[in-house]
Amino acid sequence: MPLIFYLAAAAGAYLLGSIPFGYLLVRIFHKEDIREKGSGNIGATNVMRSGGKGLGATTFILDVSKGYLAVALCGMYAVHAGLGADVRGNGLAIAALFVVLGHIYTMWLGFKGGKGVAAAFGVFLALALWPALIALASFVVTFTLSRYVSLGSIVAAVAFPVLAVLMPHGPRTPAETAVLFAIPAIVILRHHGNIARLASGTEYRFGRNKEAGTTTV
Repeated sequence: MPLIFYLAAAAGAYLLGSIPFGYLLVRIFHKEDIREKGSGNIGATNVMRSGGKGLGATTFILDVSKGYLAVALCGMYAVHAGLGADVRGNGLAIAALFVVLGHIYTMWLGFKGGKGVAAAFGVFLALALWPALIALASFVVTFTLSRYVSLGSIVAAVAFPVLAVLMPHGPRTPAETAVLFAIPAIVILRHHGNIARLASGTEYRFGRNKEAGTTTV
């Protein structure tokens, strides 16, 4: 039973994460391919810059929601099925990881997608609410001061696992603890190009210029 549960959690979360909301919204409302606009990323930032603030905000909300739902639905099923705490925790970790991987490597677009920030934030809300909200605050402060979305995302990704471990929390399985660090690490690695541009001073600064840049979510 645990193996079937784990496989179902992985498959269901991956399929949910693979829904390319940014691509679909721009295709439906503007009849365009967001991959041919701006940075070519399907995430909320590029949608906002290339398709409008409304579509960008909607993309962000939907991408966050799929991250949250993947973990929440997995947990609800585990409770309903009467699975043990360890099995439930391991299932949550699997769902969390695979929904982010689905967002990054969506099967519907040749296994190319976003950078995982929005989906990861949804996962964090489900796994550790207050650390996620504080990490969001760190993003807002960093972005407000620097106008770099990528830098804000990286700072939040660094802050979240530290906060999740240090702040009071209930028991976690080793898999749950591991995924609190693994997902932020994946998000940061996906920003390797942004980090290089930040270091060289060529990264896109939101609202300050019209140059093409690389988006983050």
